[in-house]
Amino acid sequence: MYTGKEYLESLKDGREVYLNGEKVEDVTTHPAYRNAAKSVSLLYDALHAPDKKDILTTDSDYGTKTHKFFKAARNSKELLEARDAMAEWSKLSYGFMGRTPDYKAAFLGSLGPFADFYEGFEDNARRWYKKGQIEVPFCNHTIVNPQLDRSEPLEKNKDVFVRAVEERDDGIIVSGAKMVGTSAALTHYNFVANFAPLMPGDDSHALIFFVPMNAQGLKVISRQSYEEIAVKAGSPFDYPLSSRFDENDAVIVLDNVFIPWEDVLTYKNIEITNGFRPQTGWLNRYTFQGCTRFAVKLDFMVGLLMKATESAGSNNFRGVQAAIGEVIAWRNMFWSISTAMATDPEEAPGGYVLPNKTYATAYRTFAPMVWPKVKEVFEQVVAGGLIQLPSSSKDFLNPELRPYLDQYYKGSGGISAEERVKLLKMVWDAIGTEFGGRNELYEINYAGNQDAIRLDNLKIAESNGQMNLFKQFVDDALSDYDLNGWTSNTWFNPEQQELKV
Repeated sequence: MYTGKEYLESLKDGREVYLNGEKVEDVTTHPAYRNAAKSVSLLYDALHAPDKKDILTTDSDYGTKTHKFFKAARNSKELLEARDAMAEWSKLSYGFMGRTPDYKAAFLGSLGPFADFYEGFEDNARRWYKKGQIEVPFCNHTIVNPQLDRSEPLEKNKDVFVRAVEERDDGIIVSGAKMVGTSAALTHYNFVANFAPLMPGDDSHALIFFVPMNAQGLKVISRQSYEEIAVKAGSPFDYPLSSRFDENDAVIVLDNVFIPWEDVLTYKNIEITNGFRPQTGWLNRYTFQGCTRFAVKLDFMVGLLMKATESAGSNNFRGVQAAIGEVIAWRNMFWSISTAMATDPEEAPGGYVLPNKTYATAYRTFAPMVWPKVKEVFEQVVAGGLIQLPSSSKDFLNPELRPYLDQYYKGSGGISAEERVKLLKMVWDAIGTEFGGRNELYEINYAGNQDAIRLDNLKIAESNGQMNLFKQFVDDALSDYDLNGWTSNTWFNPEQQELKV
């Protein structure tokens, strides 16, 4: 497994990352990425830390240590331990970094049990499963096509969407673009597949593969960096979250990129391309990571809400307490879902188990609804305190202005102006800055299309037999009576004086 230092060194590989019209020479030192890179390096350091490694790591299948979620689980106990390992990592960013290396471990850790699914490329799946356990690499994924014209099938957008343009003895050449490569600039590999199902037609788009981030022809086109904005606009006092936890999102362009056969999981196979997500445990596993991370984030937001209301002296108001209680209930719900996913697992090939996807659909449906509600609670309860903050930490460093700040910005219970402003700046960075806005968009769209995540509840209930059980439950109730009255001897019919035995 990488150490933090080795991880940072691994990013200095000649990758092509573009921001504000310029090529970034070194993401580990550029002000747009360096603190986010450092935050990821702390995850790798934690794997080796005496007080963390037992929580985070276990013996791999290959004689090394590995992060617990990079190894497929064989029972509920191992799933719970993997959950706790993911939670421990998530705590290092207070839940604000969602696409950390354990996110793509949701896929890497499925490649062992489900290797045979990738017909013709089974050995590649097993090799990547081994690689994942030994190295614990940081992978991003791009499985969504750019929002060009989604009314048209893939073959009508051959000049944009990723497809194979040439087949060689040693691999394939691919071209096209994919989104959204969250943290792509800081990862080792890009995993490319298709989220939306492919229709029969041009099978050149029916691809699943890995590609190194420094592959010739691969380009990362970043969105604006909130980390760099934080550096220019203020200090960590003003932007404590965005200045270190900004997972820069990107479009990945593949311009005639060579993919060797050993990094391909399927080629020109529509059935496998469409089936990998629902049929190989990835849905079960990525929602397990997502639910755990979201629960950790809500732990942080509950604490933040408590401290913010205490600083205003409103924490004992009945309505405020009710709002805090609601956020705590949501927090409890997501921890309960993650526990249920682990303790009621599904069987997988080879004696392995998967987190329960039925409970996962509840997380995917409710998380996009809950985060805007949490934000609304802060806006209503903390209210105007968030917009009357001084412009920056420099105001406190001005000796002429400082006495006024100390007098007029102090809080309840002896909280100083500096303490209160520091706290509320963190609240604002969580929900009100560009970083906060991106986080809201992320949580709302994390699991995909809003209709699709609800339809998955229906489809899974139909496929696992739940829907038949639900309908049979109603049929049992309907069978208790007919036009002539009760059909059993359990209840009195109107004309009866006593029950028949």
